[in-house]
Amino acid sequence: MNRNPSRYADLSRAELAVLVPELLLMGQLIDRSGMAWCIAAFGREEMAQVAIEEWAASSPIYTRRMQHALGYAPDVAGQGDVVTIFKGLQLDIGAPPQFMDFRYTVHDPWHGEFHLDHCGALMDVEPMGEDYVRSMCHDIEDPTFDATAVASHPKAQIRPIHRPPRTTAAIASGASPHCAWSVIIDDAHPEAQPIPALEVNERSRAASLELDAIDRADDGLADYRGPLLSDIDFAAFSKSALVRIADEICLQMHLLDRAFALAVAERVETEAELDKIRTKQLIGVAGIGSDRIARALGVKDAVRLLALHPLLNPAAYVTADLTDDTMIVRPSPAHEDAAWISLCGPGRTAPLQAIVRAIDPHLDVEVEPLGSADEGWRLTVVRRNEAEPEADEVAVTRFSTGATFAFEPRRSIPITPV
Repeated sequence: MNRNPSRYADLSRAELAVLVPELLLMGQLIDRSGMAWCIAAFGREEMAQVAIEEWAASSPIYTRRMQHALGYAPDVAGQGDVVTIFKGLQLDIGAPPQFMDFRYTVHDPWHGEFHLDHCGALMDVEPMGEDYVRSMCHDIEDPTFDATAVASHPKAQIRPIHRPPRTTAAIASGASPHCAWSVIIDDAHPEAQPIPALEVNERSRAASLELDAIDRADDGLADYRGPLLSDIDFAAFSKSALVRIADEICLQMHLLDRAFALAVAERVETEAELDKIRTKQLIGVAGIGSDRIARALGVKDAVRLLALHPLLNPAAYVTADLTDDTMIVRPSPAHEDAAWISLCGPGRTAPLQAIVRAIDPHLDVEVEPLGSADEGWRLTVVRRNEAEPEADEVAVTRFSTGATFAFEPRRSIPITPV
């Protein structure tokens, strides 16, 4: 049993149902932030390779974690079906609901299709030109879709039916679906081979972190057994299940960031360069993510917002005590992984400033060591007389349509084979 209760446990069930899709969307925005700096440092083609490596070295891990957390893991490891794959996509930061509007068709356990009625990632990249669209929709999607699918079955293949670039007429008319893909599991397919970085990431503390089991006596759904749903109704899950889902989504982000760090490390010459790119990525997603969380839940207290931010979650991963206007951070499994929290501390306050300033640009943080370097540090939220402008890294990430995307109510309809 995990001895660090979730920081999300004091939210209401209704608040959690709002927060979970926000966290999924925030995970997608990690790339909107990080890849901008990879383009600047390495160029478009190497940026695409970083993206391939980060998703392929993280999604198989977190996909299996969510399968087990919500009870839809196959009875035999690696022997899932099309429904297993589709359920995983619905709970993946790579496919946040509605922003990446996946629509599913199941023909039988081994054959299915999906199309995207709306692709927020395409909306972000299309203005950058056809070369960037091809990098995302061809170079990146081909290997990373398969990497996600093989977490359920090693003989699964996801192949395009049609995909961008779109014609000028299609863009002007807003024609959809934006793309369509087949999913086929066949024993005749060659078994997919993982990239070397996946094995490295599997040894991280995040990959094996133990979280509290879902309380099956709690009101609401405790798992995602049963039929595939057209849209997940998060409000139907129990509070306990939603807490676990929220913590798992935060781990998805940490695993993705760790894979991002591994990929970037292969392309820089110094630790300082790696640190610079990772910090810029964190500042951007921290600012936009905290802005969305604060608006969605009506959070007006800076320390409360810090407590809800994925930077500090799950509590079993990041050790921190939060009271009134202070936060004390101590060594934790996240530090062992060199996760986001390792990029913060005395003299490294920009990501933390980006979070608190989502509430009020007059807010700032003061950070001091507790004692020796390995004891941790204390943060105090303070108010300045002058408002600070938005950080450049946050402004770059705000380029994404995900910064202002609004979720809408959806009916949750079971999907049966056709």
